[in-house]
Amino acid sequence: MNEWGPVLAIILGVVEGLTEFLPVSSTGHLILVGHTLGFTGDVAANAEISIQLGAILAVIVFEREKIGRLLSGAWQEQKSLRSATGHSTRITWSDSLKTSMRTHPNLWFLLGLGIAFLPAASLGLLAHGWIKSYLFTPQTVAATSILGGIIILIVEATKRTSRADSLEQVTATHAFWIGVAQCASLIPGMSRSGSTIIGGLLVGLDRKVATEYSFFLALPTIIAATVYETWKARGTFTDQDFLALGIGMIVSFLVAWAVIAVFLTYVQRHTLRVFAYYRIILGIVVMLVVR
Repeated sequence: MNEWGPVLAIILGVVEGLTEFLPVSSTGHLILVGHTLGFTGDVAANAEISIQLGAILAVIVFEREKIGRLLSGAWQEQKSLRSATGHSTRITWSDSLKTSMRTHPNLWFLLGLGIAFLPAASLGLLAHGWIKSYLFTPQTVAATSILGGIIILIVEATKRTSRADSLEQVTATHAFWIGVAQCASLIPGMSRSGSTIIGGLLVGLDRKVATEYSFFLALPTIIAATVYETWKARGTFTDQDFLALGIGMIVSFLVAWAVIAVFLTYVQRHTLRVFAYYRIILGIVVMLVVR
């Protein structure tokens, strides 16, 4: 099964939807499933990135009310800034940082997302070709699955003090370090959601806020990666490939929508250890089976 088709698209869509927002690496699972089914090569590598757009659309729908309030609030705050600064669109530093964050929380949240987005975006732009050529392999996924699982167990075993129990309390400094943590996810198998959630926990976010912030950070990160990858692959994809990609995106959207709600409820009551154990077992099995 080395060519796109409805059945393969549905399988990959289910895998993407199930794993995108869990700390287990959707890209890693897509690589493993593609390898198992014989779906490899340039089209497969491109599809494994592009199909993520469906899961991102699920976040937009699931968080539509918060996203609407965020954008509306940011627009109103921007208008008030323009009035206060002679139509300047820049945030002034005349007031204290805490005062500015309190009076313009939506603008600061968007600024934080931009800050968090930049590290992985910059590094990914530079290393994208090399990563896709050399690291999109089952062996890489196996090693990083084990490594990521060990990191999760270490972080969960460490006593931490939560300093942010709402999205409004996520500062630009928090955002920067979460963005640095997201750089690890450029390596297949490390997991974008896992990297950002663990990064959030390490900087003082509680588990639910770290998870939800990971959802929001996925929006610019994966949309940018998907648009970039699809544009680059436009000469590689045939009409049939684009049709299959559309099917996969629809399936991943539906599955991810259900997973987001369940996962947010889960992390309010449980640690991430079960995902760490799963990652370690998966990595060991892949190392033993794949040659």
